Amino acid sequence: MKKIKLLTSIFALFFLLGCTEESNEVDLSGVEAPTNIDALFKITQDNTGKVTILPSGEGVSQFEINFGDGTTETVFVSPGNTIDHIYTEGVFPVKIIGWTINGLKTEVTKNLTVTFIAPTNLEVTITPVVGNNLSITVEAKADFETFFQVYFGDNPTAQPLDFMEGDIVTHVYPSIGTYQVKVVALSGGIATTQLIQSVTISDPILLPIDFESPTLTYNFTDFGGATTTIINNPVSGTGNTSAKVGKVVRQIGSEVFAGAFITLSSPIDFSTLKKIKMKSFSPTSGIKVIMKLENSANSSINIENQQINTVANAWEDLTFDFTSVNTANNYDRVVIFFNFGIPGNGSSYYFDKIEQSSGTPALTLPVNFESSSIPYVFSDFGGNIASVENNTVSGGINTSSKIGKIIKGNGALTFAGSILSLSSPIDLSTNKKIKMKVWSPASGIIVKMKLENQTNSSLNIEVDATTTVSNAWQELTFDFAAANNANNLQKVIIFFDFGAIGNGSSYYFDDIIQTN
Repeated sequence: MKKIKLLTSIFALFFLLGCTEESNEVDLSGVEAPTNIDALFKITQDNTGKVTILPSGEGVSQFEINFGDGTTETVFVSPGNTIDHIYTEGVFPVKIIGWTINGLKTEVTKNLTVTFIAPTNLEVTITPVVGNNLSITVEAKADFETFFQVYFGDNPTAQPLDFMEGDIVTHVYPSIGTYQVKVVALSGGIATTQLIQSVTISDPILLPIDFESPTLTYNFTDFGGATTTIINNPVSGTGNTSAKVGKVVRQIGSEVFAGAFITLSSPIDFSTLKKIKMKSFSPTSGIKVIMKLENSANSSINIENQQINTVANAWEDLTFDFTSVNTANNYDRVVIFFNFGIPGNGSSYYFDKIEQSSGTPALTLPVNFESSSIPYVFSDFGGNIASVENNTVSGGINTSSKIGKIIKGNGALTFAGSILSLSSPIDLSTNKKIKMKVWSPASGIIVKMKLENQTNSSLNIEVDATTTVSNAWQELTFDFAAANNANNLQKVIIFFDFGAIGNGSSYYFDDIIQTN
């Protein structure tokens, strides 16, 4: 009987697959044995011993069920269907076999307990899901149970979820709050056993903060005339493509100390990482940005660090050094001041991604050589010597204090250049041009910029520009519209007076920025 039923099933599936006039053969060599074979047992609570079996699995064309109670004939069940069977009291090894169309099988045996007394010794384990603060897992065990039902408590009209002992079920709550989770253990009798546990779902505010959580409320407290909100990123692009950012408006006439703070759900752990990095966007450069850490219960316990931003109208990473922090103190409040010491003039400042850091700031575009903590390390070749120095040719469009300098030595090769490796590839998906301020002792020379993959130099693109003035700063634009962004171009290579042999001249460059 079993063979006839299985062959009938296989024939039906062959018919569904179909055959062409050219060939009546179907290739089944790629079909693999079924996986994840399992079954759910549900018993009616009327002392009849009627059990409904729902088999499950992947890659199954037919299930074969052996009831485990001495019944000689097994039954076949199509995927998604159930089979009923009447049992007496006892423990029965139910065998579930999953068959494929080409005759491969996988089988498992699950013990079915049938009893008409109420389950006892019910134990329920509820565990938070790591990485998802709104999610829990539930598992249960008991004596004399056949299966369990769980009510998660967030929807009073929801049907319970059925599961077996040994199963782990997961649930995601729609919002934070306290919920009553009820687990019911069922046997074949009318009586059941249940256990209710309170579960508190919270989404704590901790570092890192990136304003992207749909469930968190980022409550900032303003003082001194500052106004802080969380908004869609109005200046998305190079340096920060986040969807949400923080915005601080220092109202006209606001106090010189105007700022805002956010209180974390628990103190910052300074056991290993003692610096905090924050993305900052300011309409002006050279302003003081202060981060202050406080104890929320005692503000006299505090520590602060000041940084000077170096670019205007662009994102940059500011790193605040708290290596002198007293780790015996608890700091759970983060206070931020933009343009500290200056009365407010209505300007808006943006910030994002407040996170602990090992300390070395990332080297990304824009590059202006003003950071005292970023290591601007050049790799020279062909007779070049590159360095970062004080601006000895200050004037015109560039009065920066620090600039890059390249000496193309006497007899240097025509392709002599210098490489600056960034911390991550340049995103050329939107801003496809790069500007650079240059100072040359001669006009009419070729300045080449080449972008290259960090590990595969064959992935590159280069663009030429020509100086039009001598002994003065000018801004050159390099158009990389033809670049393949998938090539992960991370090295910036600069060539001065490309194609000519070096004569010992010095060239200066600064403010390498992306633009459209």
